[in-house]
Amino acid sequence: MTDIRPPPVSLLDKHYGMDFLPLYTATVCVNGGETRHGRASGVARSDDGALDVQLRMPEQLGGPGGGTNPEQLFAAGFAACFHGALSLLAARARVPIPDAEVVVSVTFGRDPVDGLFTLAANIRVRLPGVDRAVAGELLRNTERICPYAKMARSGIECVVTLEQ
Repeated sequence: MTDIRPPPVSLLDKHYGMDFLPLYTATVCVNGGETRHGRASGVARSDDGALDVQLRMPEQLGGPGGGTNPEQLFAAGFAACFHGALSLLAARARVPIPDAEVVVSVTFGRDPVDGLFTLAANIRVRLPGVDRAVAGELLRNTERICPYAKMARSGIECVVTLEQ
């Protein structure tokens, strides 16, 4: 097994190109499962097999529970990404944050703009032992560089294609 290590701080080096520079692509396929509805009974599998989860409607939305759901997956990705960006910035600033915790809550709800659906995210960060002013600066900078925080603030490029 390979040693698990944090990524190098050099990931914070700026890219000066004119175009988006892809570094990694994750691909996940969801099918509808038994009810033919991805959210209610789907299966989500990554192309490398590392992710293979049963999707189920949470009880709060009238489902049986017993599986994960898109909001949990999004919250996990957001929390992991925010924690990773925070860790890189802290390492560059030589601020130890060994017990840092990032908790992301993603709420699925009704959108007052169109009456349909939207998401809201709440991020709570614990940085025990870090001066409050230093912690505040780390969080502000993390919000600026975390791709999930950028997406939540500004949107994301999204292309939808119909394949036959």
